[in-house]
Parts: sequence; structure tokens; C-alpha cells
Amino acid sequence: MTVLVCDDDREIAEAIGIYLRHEGYDVLAAHTGPEAVAAARDHNISLIIMDVMMPGFDGIRATLRIREGSNVPILMLSAKSEDTDKIIGLRMGADDYLTKPFNPLELIARVKSLLRRYTQLGAQDVAPEVYRSGGLALDIGSRTVTVDGEPVRLTPVELKILTFLLANAGRVYSIGQIYENVWDEPAYSPENTVAVHIRRIREKIEIDPKNPKYLKVVWGIGYKIEKI
Repeated sequence: MTVLVCDDDREIAEAIGIYLRHEGYDVLAAHTGPEAVAAARDHNISLIIMDVMMPGFDGIRATLRIREGSNVPILMLSAKSEDTDKIIGLRMGADDYLTKPFNPLELIARVKSLLRRYTQLGAQDVAPEVYRSGGLALDIGSRTVTVDGEPVRLTPVELKILTFLLANAGRVYSIGQIYENVWDEPAYSPENTVAVHIRRIREKIEIDPKNPKYLKVVWGIGYKIEKI
């Protein structure tokens, strides 16, 4: 597997590369936004580690451009810890967020978790299983989602959330339950992370996200996919 490390600080990029190579990953590096987009386009990348602050254009804009043609998992890095920065990154298509300075062991754990979720979603070698609710359909084998026959592009984490809820259509799950099932780790403060992904899924699968047909909130409890 090849990990693309995008950071304008070459020493940080090299240090991250050392940790990743020690775990057996191949590593490519990019130091500007345009370089990151070009590398994601031209190489078979399994995961991207994307710093927010880069020259050319920043990591958020690079993520947005990469998302136009790829669902590769993206782990965003930033020296900023404010929730607004995390939310912007997640809304633009990042799958997870880590604040600098970070523990290298935590970085590797996040990388492995993202790759595990991504490969599990694509590891179906049997006849595809399709989950449906009305006009919403999710094909597990091909990792594709359609609404009334029209394709919908989701990121790996969005796909995992939708798969979890759609496979259990009609059941209500709390934010903590969704986080623990999707991120495979304890839910300490998952509210913003889950809410941002839910909002993005709604924007993609609902005709009117403010009056959703499929992905509904049950106030004070959590979320569910309506069983239609």
C-alpha cells in the first residue's frame, strides 16, 4: 500500500515517512497543494495524509479537488485545534483529523484504522449484497450508492456510516453508537465529527436535506435510515 504524505515542512514529511515505512507502507511525498493533487491523480494511492497549511493552495482546497475524482481515505493534519477548522476539513471530504503536535503511534493507529475500514468495504468477492430503502440503494460489492438510479459519490467514512445505518434500516442509533461502529474506537467526544458526516451524506442523498426522506434525526436519541 502507498501512502501520500502532503506537508510543506519537508522534515515533518520525512519523519512521517520513516514511521510509515517502518510499518511496511510505501511512501510518496508532496509539499504543495498542486503537487498533492497531481500525485493523487497520477499514482495508485491507498491513503493520503494532508496538512492544512501548504503553498500553492492549502490542504482543504487540495482535498476538495482530490474528492472530485477519488474516494481515497484522507487524514488531515493541522496545527490548529479549533473545532471550526476540523469541521471545514471534514466537510471538504477528509475522513479523519489529527492535530499537531501528534504522537506518532496515534498517527499510525489512525492510518491503520482508515485503511482497514476502506479495504473491508472493498473486500467482497462474493455476489454483491444490496441494501435498499425506497429509491436509495447501496451495493456492498461495488461500493456504489444510487438514489433513484443516479450515482452518488461518497467518501469511505460516509459510505461506512451509510452502510451501517442502511443495513439496520428502521433502527435508531445514538451518535456514540455510530462513532464506535464506524471508527472502531471509544466515543469520547464524537458529536461534531458524526454530525458533519451526517450533514454531508444528507446533502448527497436527499433532494431536500432540510426535510430528509431517508436519513432522519430522532431528536434526543440519534439517527436512522427510514425503512421504506
